[in-house]
Amino acid sequence: MHRTKADVRCAAIVCAVFFVSACTIGPNYQRPPIESPAAYRFAEPAAQAIADVEWWEGFGDPVLSDLVRETLRNNLDVRIAAARVDVFLGSLAATRSALFPQVAIAPGLPIQAARQRGSRIATPQKIPADVTVEYATYQAGLSASWEIDLWGKVRRQTEAAIADVFANEEARRGVVLSVAAATAAGYIALRDLDRQLEIAQETARSRGDSLELFQKRFSGGVVSQLELSQVTSEFESALSTIPGIEAQIAQQENALALLLARNPGRIARGKSIDALKPIVIPAGLPSELLERRPDIRQAEQQLISANAQIGAAKSLYFPSISLTGVFGAVSTALGDLFTGPARTWSFAAGLTAPIFNAGLIAGQVQQAEAGQRIALANYSKAVQAAFADVENALIAASSARATQAALQRTVAALSDYARLARLRYDNGYTSYIEVLDAERSLFEAQLSYAQSQNASLAGQIAIYKAMGGGWIDAADRLTPANAAAPLGKRVADQPMF
Repeated sequence: MHRTKADVRCAAIVCAVFFVSACTIGPNYQRPPIESPAAYRFAEPAAQAIADVEWWEGFGDPVLSDLVRETLRNNLDVRIAAARVDVFLGSLAATRSALFPQVAIAPGLPIQAARQRGSRIATPQKIPADVTVEYATYQAGLSASWEIDLWGKVRRQTEAAIADVFANEEARRGVVLSVAAATAAGYIALRDLDRQLEIAQETARSRGDSLELFQKRFSGGVVSQLELSQVTSEFESALSTIPGIEAQIAQQENALALLLARNPGRIARGKSIDALKPIVIPAGLPSELLERRPDIRQAEQQLISANAQIGAAKSLYFPSISLTGVFGAVSTALGDLFTGPARTWSFAAGLTAPIFNAGLIAGQVQQAEAGQRIALANYSKAVQAAFADVENALIAASSARATQAALQRTVAALSDYARLARLRYDNGYTSYIEVLDAERSLFEAQLSYAQSQNASLAGQIAIYKAMGGGWIDAADRLTPANAAAPLGKRVADQPMF
């Protein structure tokens, strides 16, 4: 094929433009150095390396497992977080579109058919009556425009948009982790309240039996009014705790129903809190948090986005080149619209560059650089907060187990105390005040022990939540978002049309 000198020059210009467009202004992202502890101060001695497991199965309660799965399928916060990812995917598609030529029906040459009549007397010479002033016009045209990304402004904006997508994906994964943990902890708290209600009802029933006996003894003159009043007060005291616990149970059921995206109502029960098994405690090094916790990964993506915005702002200092063109046809006869004589076209190349803008671009650069420093500080803060969360969860779990063990021994001791006190009273060795004191102490210890069981199991859940990890993937597979393609593929496959 014969090429003219003009063709060669045009090809050279295009090559030069694409060579220059490889430039990208602004700093490339590098993960900042983070000083992490060598080990957790309160590491669990029996911790195991586990990943990609449905950790809630470890409690051994099928009802609890079903509730967690239902929450992950239906929870509205999970659905909102997934929709927010789609919002940023759409924003990415809009941002990235500027990298490509834009083709449309030409604004100045739209596809149009029209008929019109001209004036016979609006011209210096009147148009004769035998000359028609009515005619039709037909036109069609396409326009194309492209701003060449010489200095990488659009590429930096696209880089920021991609980071925003992944930041929101990590936020979604954080919601998945929180919702699963909240459901398991809420169910355990519900079973704790159920146990407290059983204790209160059993205590009230026992004291009611004692009150009935003392009323008969009082009628027979065996006991005094003082002793009867003491027994009555203890019975009423136990009875008064029941409505408060029942109210807490209803509120806890409603809180779980909200997580499940249900209307308020009763929640199914499975095993008692005494029958729930402790779950396996996960193991890991502090440095692994940088790769595992969704909030840290989210903060890093936000830092990547802010870093890219610096380059997008600095590119405004440099010239931009845009190419525009229009191709179409205009004819007074529809049959001639696509013939050679009807064709019309135009092509233009434009260059714009800032000369004086009173600090507009400098202000945008300063804003972007300050935003990057904020994102960097937030990232460092998220890392440090994560280390603290894990340490706090580990020490809280250890403390809760120690408290539970101590209260278990307390309940056993007070049970013996109450049994022996009643024997002493029945044999006339002590007053009934000693029996009441022993039973009151036992009742309070039993309630405290039930609460300590909740705190111990909830502490194990808190460790999972604090350490993040591969088990988020196990939960994520149960969410509606799992039906979609992997996010990386969805980012790459954003539509261009």
